[in-house]
Amino acid sequence: MATEGSAKASRHGVMDDELPRRLRAERERRRISVRELARRLDVTPSAISQIETGRARPSVATLFAIVTELGMSLDALFDHDVGGGGRAEQGLGRVIVRESEREALDLSTGVRWERLTADADPDVDFLYVTYDVGGASSPPGRLMRHAGREYGLILSGRLEVTVGFETRELGPGDSLSFDSTTPHRLANRGDEPATSVWVVIGRHGSDPRTEGFAQ
Repeated sequence: MATEGSAKASRHGVMDDELPRRLRAERERRRISVRELARRLDVTPSAISQIETGRARPSVATLFAIVTELGMSLDALFDHDVGGGGRAEQGLGRVIVRESEREALDLSTGVRWERLTADADPDVDFLYVTYDVGGASSPPGRLMRHAGREYGLILSGRLEVTVGFETRELGPGDSLSFDSTTPHRLANRGDEPATSVWVVIGRHGSDPRTEGFAQ
């Protein structure tokens, strides 16, 4: 029987090759230089270059900032041509995703995203999110915000949630929803990974860009 670790390792990770390639391709398609993108996001050109070459993993805040600036959906980072016999159940019109076949992104701040939709959805980000011990959506003391509204359900572990000026700790079975334009941060201060299901709706609205970018 496969262990949890080996099951995760077998999932379709797109960070090492596809994520850098897709970010770079979209930036070039829009004819934005590395220096200009870095200026818009208030990070160094070196940080953008390292992400686009796969030498560095972005934090949640930085990835949100990049895809928002480039007008991309998170699904665009995961999506690829499944083809016949792919991860989706063909007989059900490509609506099922098996747990062992989810595409995943591992981010620099101890956060792992796994896409729960079989095909790209431009309006909704539907994710299974794991916060490793010490993992967080942004560095300590730095909050992020972006367009949309978020809905989360904690499945296991403990997750510290800061929204605006309030901080609460959530455990299994707890849920929350909030306006994503409100500065927020999610962090695991416990001694075991925290897992959750997360939905973000309307991330492509005209609300302010992400704040608190981490390099």
